[in-house]
Amino acid sequence: MPREDSIIQERYDLTIERIASILQEHTVSEPFGDYFAKTASFLFMLHQADIRWERSLEEWQEWNRQLYEDILPENYGSSYGNPAYAVEQLGEVHGRILSFLYTELRGIIVYKYEGRLEDITVLHELFIEIYNCFEEEELPSYREIQQIIYWHISDYSDLTVSRRIREAVDPSLDFAAKIVLEEDLTDLRYLYKYGEYITQNELRMAEHLNSLPQETIKRMADTYTEGYRMGFVLGNKDLSKKKTVNIRYAVGFERMIRAAVENFYKMGLKPVIYRSAAASVNRRGQSRVGYFGAIPNKQYDYDHRADAAVYLDKPFVERKLGVMRAAYEEYKELAYVHAGPACVETFGEAPFIPENKPESYRFSEKQQQLQVSLDNESARITNRYIKGEERSFTIIAFPVPEIGSDFSEIFDEIVKINTLDYSLYRRIQQTLIDTLDKGKAVHILGCGENHTDLTVQLHKLEHPSKETNFENCVADVNIPVGEVFTSPVLKGTEGVLEVGRVYLNELCYENFHMEFKDGMVTEYTCGNFESEEENRRYIRENVLHHHDTLPMGEFAIGTNTTAYAAARKYDIAGCLPILIAEKMGPHFAVGDTCYSWAEDTAVYNPDGKEIIARDNEISILRKTDIGKAYLGCHTDITIPYEELGKIEVICSDGTRIPVIENGRFVLEGTEELNVPLEREGVV
Repeated sequence: MPREDSIIQERYDLTIERIASILQEHTVSEPFGDYFAKTASFLFMLHQADIRWERSLEEWQEWNRQLYEDILPENYGSSYGNPAYAVEQLGEVHGRILSFLYTELRGIIVYKYEGRLEDITVLHELFIEIYNCFEEEELPSYREIQQIIYWHISDYSDLTVSRRIREAVDPSLDFAAKIVLEEDLTDLRYLYKYGEYITQNELRMAEHLNSLPQETIKRMADTYTEGYRMGFVLGNKDLSKKKTVNIRYAVGFERMIRAAVENFYKMGLKPVIYRSAAASVNRRGQSRVGYFGAIPNKQYDYDHRADAAVYLDKPFVERKLGVMRAAYEEYKELAYVHAGPACVETFGEAPFIPENKPESYRFSEKQQQLQVSLDNESARITNRYIKGEERSFTIIAFPVPEIGSDFSEIFDEIVKINTLDYSLYRRIQQTLIDTLDKGKAVHILGCGENHTDLTVQLHKLEHPSKETNFENCVADVNIPVGEVFTSPVLKGTEGVLEVGRVYLNELCYENFHMEFKDGMVTEYTCGNFESEEENRRYIRENVLHHHDTLPMGEFAIGTNTTAYAAARKYDIAGCLPILIAEKMGPHFAVGDTCYSWAEDTAVYNPDGKEIIARDNEISILRKTDIGKAYLGCHTDITIPYEELGKIEVICSDGTRIPVIENGRFVLEGTEELNVPLEREGVV
């Protein structure tokens, strides 16, 4: 054993001895004794855990339940992972921060499976140090505990942040890749090898994929990987220079992912597969980036979305950015040959409307500004080593069994939608673009209770025979087919955007309302909560990502009426991911443009015209002050066809050309898009 490993093993053994002794001690007064005893018991259980393959499927299921049962919804009311319960039991001074500690320690579950002894050891040491404080005659202050945690997170960012960056580019970290490529996928025990929470949803998903003919699996994988390849072709980017691809997926999709890896190998790309972050220092809100199993409790994730408030200050931001720079420099050769992410999203899970708990951590106004600054600079560092103009991505989505009794039919329908004839859509969408390019602006009007009234300004085409404003988007980076999009001119883009109900990043918004002036968000609210303050905070945190305002980075018209008709037929419109939903009506993205970090790379439509609308008044600031040019977010908001009264092109001479009226495509040459809608009685 190398000396460094032996030292870590010695440290680990000492922590286990101490944790074992905590279980026998009664040196901490109540109510804190119960907290430390339960937490120590959990840590010791993980230490003793036998995760060898010999267990039966039923034994694996029971063990998996034990790992996650404390934070499941039915038990969450009495869990220290619940900040409300922790504050109730442990008091306002200590409850919230000890709930943070408990949540951080739960990351040991996945470190155990990956054999990451050092990560486990340092968390054990943190737990013991804080426990020792409570053994003193006088209870520690909040500040004392906070400082212990602060310096732990800061000091060990060399371990946690550096590891996260390496995970993103190094194919030798192949824990998950080995499961995908080497396990017997017909033996569903393989699902439990990740250490993720596994439910009937994941089991049924794996069973369903196992039941499909290889031809269907190949078609799914081919669509996914070919979309990735075409992203490079259409973006005029050289894929031959790249050696790795980041694959993101939900546990249960391994059979498709295995076929996709084989396709990527043929492109010269090795898989980089990493888990969604466990440590708060690497998380961003409640979003999960990487592979993941079932989410045990979405409210638990939401309650801890701002846990970084415990330690987020200017010195910490500088420390984390410094570690990022050093790590990227260390792994720069791997970063330079990384091609970008290929994502498999899922939908159909039960809708989630969160509860805002006052006991949860929230960023102060100053911390919100720091988080924005951290996100922006992190993106700049990443782009320096994984260059935006040289990388691409693709995203595809499939339903999961939780969607309901029609799962098999819906799954088959989505496979068909993902593999629609792109040549048909390319032709129809070109007809749309030819008309849109005649305009100086586009006017969008809602109908019924939807009061949308927006005017979107377009770039002036100096050479219309060679230039266009809109990208003809077929099934490449964004699967399925079905949209034309542009980066609007901000000045003069103004009005009201409304949607009756919309799901953004897995969160539901009722009666979503946003206003724009010169392309910038000026007002926003929704109807989720009784308090207007809470409604605004909800949008500010999860749509504006703590920015005071955001520009309209994209305007698009979705054309995939086949997807829309299927959504109506199976009553699944409310649970579709934005990837599909954005193809089912006009949508507007707040944040960066679709061309962020790659604006100077010329992009052409199939007709040979260059798409010149790659910048707006914010992104162009990269020429003078790059820190003001990028926002680090891009959220699409779609108006469904039935809430749409009109889309019309406004020409320079004042004439108006209707494109959609009362949810129907009326432009000559686009009428075929109405057929699926008429078949399902939508319009």
